[in-house]
Amino acid sequence: MCTSIVQIVDAEGAGKGSDGWFAVSHAVVSYDHPHYAFLEEAIAIDFVNQTQGPGSRAAVELSLESAKALSGALTRAIAAAELEENGRSAKP
Repeated sequence: MCTSIVQIVDAEGAGKGSDGWFAVSHAVVSYDHPHYAFLEEAIAIDFVNQTQGPGSRAAVELSLESAKALSGALTRAIAAAELEENGRSAKP
């Protein structure tokens, strides 16, 4: 069964796809049947540049538990990065 769970956000950065590095414009997060991973359902994260065609795509498929662990790691890394950035801006 398809879940129709999809979230799309603007993103700024770079990804490496089949044609090399490309500018990322969006991240697409979905929960559905994976294309490659041996899982019944997976969290799929696609980093894309919609203007550059299908070669501008970097994708991962994760188990729900792995995606939750990644979410926690991102939250902790973002919090630490914000402290670092705030410390830099506070110095004369």
